[in-house]
Amino acid sequence: MAETTFDVIVIGSGPGGYVTAIRAAQLGFRTAIVERSFLGGICSNWGCIPTKALLRSAEIFHYLRHAKDYGLSADNVGFDAAAVVKRSRGVAGRMNAGVGFLMKKNKITVIWGEATIDAPGKITVKASPPPPKDAAGPVRTRPSTSSLRLVRGLACCPVSNPTRSWSGPISRR
Repeated sequence: MAETTFDVIVIGSGPGGYVTAIRAAQLGFRTAIVERSFLGGICSNWGCIPTKALLRSAEIFHYLRHAKDYGLSADNVGFDAAAVVKRSRGVAGRMNAGVGFLMKKNKITVIWGEATIDAPGKITVKASPPPPKDAAGPVRTRPSTSSLRLVRGLACCPVSNPTRSWSGPISRR
């Protein structure tokens, strides 16, 4: 039977969530992280990181087009949009894999699904579509719905919807 009791459960594996989970695990807490789609969240997979990769490609293109300004020559400079996007997705994929590696290294249980806080110390996770094939981390079996019991504390980190963020104190039990 899979473990359902944790000291700390982090909801959302974005930059705030996975760092919180890692630190909790390093401090000796039994830690789980609940994620509905990709480790690393919106920033690592669709927002900040892939966008920066696209911008870097545009910057290099700009430099090549203006090579003469630097005393260089570059003729027939062009771009392949599909290759630029492929590079961006590759950068995001490496970031995602890195977060997964950190979950494994720190023995953090990754639970794939959408979490709801039912009551103090009680969280229900409804399974999300299957995680990506290369999803990393000690992945818990995904029943259609599972209940988790929180022993000490909770940190919710849905960065894409900050109005729903909440964190609870570590209990004295």
